[in-house]
Amino acid sequence: MRTIPAGQFADANASLEEARYVVLGVPFDRTTSFRPGARFGPDQIRTHSWNFETHDLETGIDISDLPIHDAGNLEEFGSASDMAEALRATVRPLWEAGKFPIVLGGDHACAAPVVEALPKDREAFVLYLDAHMDFRDEYLGDKRSHACSSRRMAEHLGYENVAVVGVRSVSKEETEAIQKTGLRFLSAYDVHRAGMEATVQKVLKMAGKRPIYISLDIDCLDPAYAGGTGTPEPFGLTPLDIKEAIDTVGHRLIGLDIMEVSPPYDNGNTSAVAARLAREAIVRSSRA
Repeated sequence: MRTIPAGQFADANASLEEARYVVLGVPFDRTTSFRPGARFGPDQIRTHSWNFETHDLETGIDISDLPIHDAGNLEEFGSASDMAEALRATVRPLWEAGKFPIVLGGDHACAAPVVEALPKDREAFVLYLDAHMDFRDEYLGDKRSHACSSRRMAEHLGYENVAVVGVRSVSKEETEAIQKTGLRFLSAYDVHRAGMEATVQKVLKMAGKRPIYISLDIDCLDPAYAGGTGTPEPFGLTPLDIKEAIDTVGHRLIGLDIMEVSPPYDNGNTSAVAARLAREAIVRSSRA
């Protein structure tokens, strides 16, 4: 059995300078609109990351051989705008140094600043896995709300460089905005009909040759699998669907965030899935 160090992602044994993968927690949930608690997500994901064997069954890769660094949690922020500014400043040097950021939230407001920190000359395509469109221009007067994250990313990268997958909840305002901007999305119903493999192949065609960043709101999963989240939405995807998406794009993956894990609402199930998916992204991208 392995000793579980408090507040450290499993097998994150490299220094920041040596690391390719850098884990960063953002315990922020001030824009949560239904059930707060995602601020506890980063540390619970870390705790559950110690549950897994270092050896990967499918690839034969031992994750303890990979250069991973845990940079701890971003702290000392007030509003969502303050958080976004601090997070951009923290992640920007990681991108510039060629690191692979793994950002653990926190509500989904914590995702857009990671993408906004990309250097201006670096192309990227975002696979945005979410039950919700998150395409409002503002929510409750806040443009930095978790309900606006895909829109902030699309404004930064271009609407053609973001695809929302797994959505099954959308407002009239968002529907009208999508018609105007041309944002592309594939609903959970599309995924159920076509299968995840075919769905990801569509996304790869959208992405062209651009590298891929995954933004994963854990509520993309059906609440039967991940009930520990702030805004659970029925008719969702399965953990194996998300695994297949990560495995398929792994050779082009440059970073990942996992958001909206809210530990107070289950017995660790959701944190375990999140931790396992983070490790899957590390293993699969290491083969590139």
